Amino acid sequence: MVASHDKARVGVDIGGTFTDVALELGGELFSTKVLTDYTAPERAIIKGIGIVADKAGIALKDIGVIIHGTTLATNALIERRGAKTAFITTQGFRDTIEMRTENRFEQYDLNIKLPPPLVERCDRFTLGERIDAQGGVLLAPTEAEIDAIVARIERGGYESVAVGFIHAYVNGMHERQMRDAIEKRLPHVSVSISSEVSPQIREFERFNTVCANAYVRPIMKSYLDRLLGKVREAGAICPIFIIHSGGGIVSIESASEFPVRLVESGPAGGAIFAAHIAARYDLNTVLSFDMGGTTAKICLIDELTPKTANTFEVARTYRFKKGSGMPISIPVVEMVEIGAGGGSIASLDVMRQIRVGPHSAASEPGPACYQRGGTQPTVTDADLLLGRLDPANFAGGSIQLSVDNAATAMVNEVGGAISLSADETAYGVAEVVDENMSNAARVHAVESGKDISDYTMITFGGAGPLHAARLCEKSGIRKFIVPPGAGVGSAIGFLRAPFGYESVRSASMRFNEFDASALNEIVDQLSTEAVHFARQGSGDAEPLVEIKAFMRYVGQGWEIPVMIAHRRFTAEDRASFTESFTKAYTQFFGRPIEGLDIEIVSWAVKASSPLPPVERLQLVTSRDTVAPPKTRKIFDAALHRFVDAAIVERGSLKVGETVTGPAIIVEPETSTLVTSSFDATVQPDGCLLVVAKELNAAR
Repeated sequence: MVASHDKARVGVDIGGTFTDVALELGGELFSTKVLTDYTAPERAIIKGIGIVADKAGIALKDIGVIIHGTTLATNALIERRGAKTAFITTQGFRDTIEMRTENRFEQYDLNIKLPPPLVERCDRFTLGERIDAQGGVLLAPTEAEIDAIVARIERGGYESVAVGFIHAYVNGMHERQMRDAIEKRLPHVSVSISSEVSPQIREFERFNTVCANAYVRPIMKSYLDRLLGKVREAGAICPIFIIHSGGGIVSIESASEFPVRLVESGPAGGAIFAAHIAARYDLNTVLSFDMGGTTAKICLIDELTPKTANTFEVARTYRFKKGSGMPISIPVVEMVEIGAGGGSIASLDVMRQIRVGPHSAASEPGPACYQRGGTQPTVTDADLLLGRLDPANFAGGSIQLSVDNAATAMVNEVGGAISLSADETAYGVAEVVDENMSNAARVHAVESGKDISDYTMITFGGAGPLHAARLCEKSGIRKFIVPPGAGVGSAIGFLRAPFGYESVRSASMRFNEFDASALNEIVDQLSTEAVHFARQGSGDAEPLVEIKAFMRYVGQGWEIPVMIAHRRFTAEDRASFTESFTKAYTQFFGRPIEGLDIEIVSWAVKASSPLPPVERLQLVTSRDTVAPPKTRKIFDAALHRFVDAAIVERGSLKVGETVTGPAIIVEPETSTLVTSSFDATVQPDGCLLVVAKELNAAR
């Protein structure tokens, strides 16, 4: 047995279809995928950890740390299966979360249906209180009014309460007063207040965020408590940490307090994984492509850093359009996420056109080919019919796939109605899902002012390497990388993430009223909070602190992020702040605006533990072509026909060896499709560099 001081580290990612587990010990990686258990997700985790521990030859007590990411909070919001929640707000603002911002995500739809609010009107209560934008008390609530609301909460049998008052981001005293009254009389009720969950301007986003936190807090706390108990029962005595949506690691207690920060925690791990690979090969423009069983996630990584934001939308209800979802104001790794995974269901729309997603067969019952009761055709069924998957060697041989079931589902549910065979339907399904992902990637790049063809794709997830080549063909990307362990990429990303936390707060200041001492006070408060959370698992290492100010010209409706050096500010910093903003604004919009004053709207301070230096490597481009040991027929979409493709075991390849497309490179958790347009070369760290043949010819 290996002693606990050898520090085996485990990353666990719960997805919509599979739970991925990766264990790292002594520089060696052991991984597995098990089907997600929806009734008790912790069971799949224990099963997966047991499998990788056996592979590594250790007992669970020898594990030094478990780092966990999950989509459970996201799923609870999407499926509306959270706690019975009440919302208490300022008198006159009861309907803010229903009125939204009055923007229309579909401009010309006369019958537009807005997403329903998370908390129904009958569960929303108002209090006679008011604080102004500077934090001054205009109207203090009375004890009688507070007691009356607490009594209504008690009669309503609520499990959780969200409190969001106007301008509480600058002064949360009334929210704390309301919380104290509820907790004193109803100690079993969970209470979330907006001044702690998301102290930022824009009441619609802030109210939604605190409602979301309250909505998922009881179920997430219950899940995390069960997980901790089951892990201890199984014999692991190590601490458990949780990765949050901003890409940092926090304690399980902090995650229970602010579970809304776990929304998008799994995809954040994938972006960190891709950034780590980008740093290893010094790639400054990278597109992270993570395609799992339920969704596909695309993230831009420039200068080795994933793009981040302080607001994003979850549960978009209309064709994934911006504005049709629930805005959440928390720090997050910014990415586009669409319902395009291996389990995404194919169907016909009213125009008899093939559509894929957003609904997924998930793990229960799963795609038709899983032979677990599923009857609807999915992307995985299409990949099987197109020869991309080996029915006897899927998920390391743990799941036997049925070609007949896949063909029957394709014809019965889609192909039969439009006179297509099973293979033709599968081709259509694969092309539609690949086109959806390509469009999403292009739009995401254009919105960021980038040319996607200049990027190198890093792909992972169970289905990512299968679809990356076709996605590149459609997007004009000429090379992509498939890292070792790509099938469990997000779980590996958790092992590369720093302990960290980002504190955000709105604090408005115009430059013509620049007050350095006030800015120092704000930054000190945020730094203290961020460093406190960052230290919870980083030991004695001094956290690294980054400061970001969100600025705009006075009169504008939105602000842009500007990086600020961490130091004590003085009156002379007004000029440096102006210069930094002007430079950032010019990068975004092409030119600055003369004659307008500038204002700071919000601050974000991020503290994170230092990471070990990344070993730098050079991409190998030499060609030592491998003779294929065996072949099988696969469908090449670019050629519109079935071709003979080489089937190569990834574990048999050596550094510098090249597999010429068309080919499939297989491994236990995924397979890499190398179409006729590409060749794949093994790199020093085991990565596959897949390059367009036109580039290889140019060399």
